[in-house]
Amino acid sequence: MNGPSWSVELTPRARRDVRNLDQPVRQRVREALERLANDPWEGQLVRLQGSEDLRLRVGDWRVRLRLDRDRHAIVVLRVLPRGRAYRD
Repeated sequence: MNGPSWSVELTPRARRDVRNLDQPVRQRVREALERLANDPWEGQLVRLQGSEDLRLRVGDWRVRLRLDRDRHAIVVLRVLPRGRAYRD
């Protein structure tokens, strides 16, 4: 298997969100993003209503992201608990 076909970029806000996660949750989010980078169309992405943002579910956590198809980049906007993920 080759390396990931898409790069993963975290916004400063997403980087802060990830830094505040417990280590096991941080690892699960990292692994989910690596799987997504290998094939974004294979992931369980859901488009958020009224937005171009997408949502990736990782247990009780939600990763809000956008796909930049021109640059083949997954841009992570936020990593939040399920209850707060849709308010920002």
